[in-house]
Amino acid sequence: MKIVSIVGARPQFIKCAPVSRELREEHEEILVHTGQHYDHGMSEVFFEDLAIPKPDYNLGIGSGTHGHQTGAMLGAIEDVLRAEEPDMVLVYGDTNSTLAGALAAAKLHIPVAHVEAGLRSFDFRMPEEVNRVLTDHASDLLFCPTETAVRNLAAEGIMEGVHLVGDVMLDAMNHNRAVAEERSHILEDVGVEPGEYLAVTVHRPSNTDDRDNMAAIIGALGEAGMPVVFPVHPRTRNYLGKYGLLAAMPENIRIIEPLGYLDMLHLMAHATKILTDSGGVQKEAYMLGVPCITLRENTEWVEMVEAGWNVLVGAERERIVRSIREFAPSLKQRCIFGDGDASEEIARYLSSYGAAYYG
Repeated sequence: MKIVSIVGARPQFIKCAPVSRELREEHEEILVHTGQHYDHGMSEVFFEDLAIPKPDYNLGIGSGTHGHQTGAMLGAIEDVLRAEEPDMVLVYGDTNSTLAGALAAAKLHIPVAHVEAGLRSFDFRMPEEVNRVLTDHASDLLFCPTETAVRNLAAEGIMEGVHLVGDVMLDAMNHNRAVAEERSHILEDVGVEPGEYLAVTVHRPSNTDDRDNMAAIIGALGEAGMPVVFPVHPRTRNYLGKYGLLAAMPENIRIIEPLGYLDMLHLMAHATKILTDSGGVQKEAYMLGVPCITLRENTEWVEMVEAGWNVLVGAERERIVRSIREFAPSLKQRCIFGDGDASEEIARYLSSYGAAYYG
């Protein structure tokens, strides 16, 4: 089969890497980068670290409001699909790139496969939740990372084409963990010792676009009593400067540029705790066995909260400080995300689908 894979943001690059390796053993893959994340620290370095093939198309869409960005992607992706005439379009996760790819394919009557289908936060204020739901309802093959995701789809009447495969981010981590340990010097570069610092990421508009929330988060980190390593998303840095928080940053917080996959993996693996509002980082924390404090009031990854390894604190200063000091998992980890062979399973189901429909 000819498969067009659409990516555009950091989490999608990570998910794409192991799947692309498997697909290219039997199929022709055309890789489309929408340009949703476009600077070196958020894009090119991931292709380098993860050995992802150079995109066949880079649409260069860039940033913008959700409507303008999604609309621009939709038109540009449609042009690619008309030119390539693929048998399948493969989309990942829950970004605007995901939705644009699914809609463009569906309107051209090209089958859609969705990697990481079935996730639900049940919070439609999140643009990602809208993207997830619409993409799932436009998809022909739905590859679920967890049993909860399968149940979520069934509750919405989606049962055809649903496959529980595990999480491709576990595949990526298994493939790259030893490489990160060998090649990354991020701890030395930042000047921290293993197990003696917090790792932090913040990028969601619900936090970055609210000065009170960012002030509460920064204030809580300043009370951590240990070094805090904070790779700052460009959008977050802009808001921190706008709010005057960069100039008044507590001394224990080390603001650094965004990290590539290997450095970020190494940084997270040796942190005492991870604080984040990212869905992907929540998962990576669990896979690495590091307690996670989630700076949101809800999560699409409820399994980790139920397992006692993730706590939801929102952007409330006292809750964050208390969790930094007191939160510790009380239960032994259980297998949530599969056995690390999700990419192989996805390639197998795609091959079966192709044989059935295209001969």
